[in-house]
Amino acid sequence: MSAFVSSLTTDSESFAENRQEMLSLIDDYHDIKQRAVELSAKRKPRFDERGQLLPRERLLRLLDPGMPFLEMYGLANFLVDTPDREKSVAGASNLSGIGFISGIRCFVMVDDSGINAGAATPKSGEKIQACLDVALRHKLPFVHLVESAGANLMEYRVEGWAHAGGMFYRRAKLSAAGIPTITVLHGPATAGGAYMPGLSDYVISVRGRGRASLGGAALVQAATGEMSSDEELAGTEMHATVSGLVEYTAEDDAHGLLLARNLIERIDWNKSCAKPEKSLFKAPVYSSDDIAGLVPVDYRKPYDVRELICRLVDGSDFDEFKPRYGVTTVCTHASIFGNACGIIGNNGPIDPDGATKAAQFMQLCDQSNIPLIFLGNITGFMVGKEYERNGMIKHGSKMIQAVSTVSVPKITLYIGASFGAGNYGMCGIGYEPDFLFTWPNAVTGVMGGEQAASTMDFVARAGAARKGIEVDEALMEKQQQSIIQYFDDQSSAFYTSGLMLDQGMIDPRDSRKVLGFALQTCWESRHRELNPNSFGVARL
Repeated sequence: MSAFVSSLTTDSESFAENRQEMLSLIDDYHDIKQRAVELSAKRKPRFDERGQLLPRERLLRLLDPGMPFLEMYGLANFLVDTPDREKSVAGASNLSGIGFISGIRCFVMVDDSGINAGAATPKSGEKIQACLDVALRHKLPFVHLVESAGANLMEYRVEGWAHAGGMFYRRAKLSAAGIPTITVLHGPATAGGAYMPGLSDYVISVRGRGRASLGGAALVQAATGEMSSDEELAGTEMHATVSGLVEYTAEDDAHGLLLARNLIERIDWNKSCAKPEKSLFKAPVYSSDDIAGLVPVDYRKPYDVRELICRLVDGSDFDEFKPRYGVTTVCTHASIFGNACGIIGNNGPIDPDGATKAAQFMQLCDQSNIPLIFLGNITGFMVGKEYERNGMIKHGSKMIQAVSTVSVPKITLYIGASFGAGNYGMCGIGYEPDFLFTWPNAVTGVMGGEQAASTMDFVARAGAARKGIEVDEALMEKQQQSIIQYFDDQSSAFYTSGLMLDQGMIDPRDSRKVLGFALQTCWESRHRELNPNSFGVARL
């Protein structure tokens, strides 16, 4: 085997243009993320006054210093609550991701109570449920740092309430699967939110701040006429000594996080998972920084996906499967941080040969228990008389069937276009990849804006011809521009990530690190033995 020899010219005009455009999108992404950081930090004087840590400070105190943390759903709710890019706040009122606590890989969620007191957004419930699903799939202890004002009743819709029950359903499922759930009460958990600690295996509560109740003092007085203080009704002391809801009492935020770290260590979670054998690997020959100039922001500009692969895999070394057959679909065997994987990428639309090759490659990887990575830059399956006659539907279905039924881990990156059935064949969100992240340049949808406009223009002109109506060219042009704008706005990675059609946006230059972390997480989950029970741990 020999490393791939790159032909990328890093001092070319096209490289410089690609890099400038990609870095601009990356800056946009960081600016949007920073908006939430700054908005939450504005409450620091109030948190200091109450002797509390800010949510992001809590996260840092909880996690092992210097260890990686993979944030997930970081753009959730962006452009959902408002179409104004300058006002919309990403994150859906919480911070979430996979990190290490006392050397144990855990899923961590932190209510961002610095923003609207942690009140729920339109995507908060969906994000929490998605995070619980990740914890269940990958057998990760779930640690939730709770402080939330709950739902805004003036904006709460009945369907939101109905679906919110899934948050508690999933917590029960985690416990029944034998996966520990831990809540640290830094502040209030009221009404439905009280079931966050109620359905946790362990509850740590901060004295004087942590509270949990089905109804607050005002609601109880209104409903029953009973007078009580919030502390009497819901406070840490009451739950630790009377109700039994709280297992451990903390003196302040920092102490609560220390108790959580100690508890995670005591559980000795890693005893149920074999340690992976350490394998030597070489870094890629070519720098990941090149990726910003390699990949054009405009998906219509071609490049060789093998140039990207050689900047992701160990030693820039890979073996290409059937390189002269179905050439626009690239299938390779490689390793990332010593983890063997099969990689599928696109150098153009998927034709019948490419679909057949990809289907066989996926089945072979499944046979050898090798995870699959999909680098999706795909405008779709080929169309036209020739391709229909050559069985595009039949062969495309083989690929979709393979991606649907393989049992090995699947990791997807949206790195460019992801249109139509091409999204399906390249393991889009509907195919339940273990991990799915997007680059900021990615566009996702049924088709591109210009393609949609051309299709609608053809239909409109054909209809007018059948009716003998003269076409108004000015009106047609206006309609075309409107359709392009409509489709392009929906397909933007910033918009789709806000809708949670992926698990978060990443800097393309971090792709190797993200893929390595994801592969290691998948390996660990596949090798961990659980001790499930029928009902989960009941509070007694």
